Amino acid sequence: MAEGAMLLRGFALPFEAALLPAIEAIAAAAPFRHLVTPGGHRMSVATTSCGATGWVTDRSGYRYDALDPATGRRWPAMPACFADLARQAAAAAGYPAFRPDACLINLYLPGARLSLHQDRNERDFAQPIVSVSLGLPAVFQFGGEQRGDPAQRFALRHGDVAVWGGAARLRFHGVLPLKDGDHPRLGGRRINLTFRKAR
Repeated sequence: MAEGAMLLRGFALPFEAALLPAIEAIAAAAPFRHLVTPGGHRMSVATTSCGATGWVTDRSGYRYDALDPATGRRWPAMPACFADLARQAAAAAGYPAFRPDACLINLYLPGARLSLHQDRNERDFAQPIVSVSLGLPAVFQFGGEQRGDPAQRFALRHGDVAVWGGAARLRFHGVLPLKDGDHPRLGGRRINLTFRKAR
């Protein structure tokens, strides 16, 4: 992908049997919801989180919060299979010390997209991002350090894991609108797990 970034094809497939029921359990405790950005835009992807802290956005800004604002309770604990996958993928990409404390779970339905953005709400930019794709295929955009820089496009399939850190940590990235499809395990959905060391 770039210096500091690696796409691990099919890396999450050995974890699939544990990941999917874990996602359903998390969503039962902390349901998916469409967050609103500080500018008032309703995100087309639905989100939830697990771990010690969760990423949220509303009119007051982007941040991490130990409590789910929708329930007032702590986010569900990060399942062991999540943490194991994130650590192993990070190590395979050259980041053996990565220990995530937050996992943002994004649910895409056809037409949902994620605009180019940087992950800047974490305290330590020396820690990488680990992004796991499940379900319908998507087109991932991986740009430069400025929003207007040219972006590479990568086709992401079920089980693929993208890892970026180091010189690539603050690159802009996003997902083009999801196309219709029918995945054998997730039907007309794509789920993305984004692991971060937030605090």
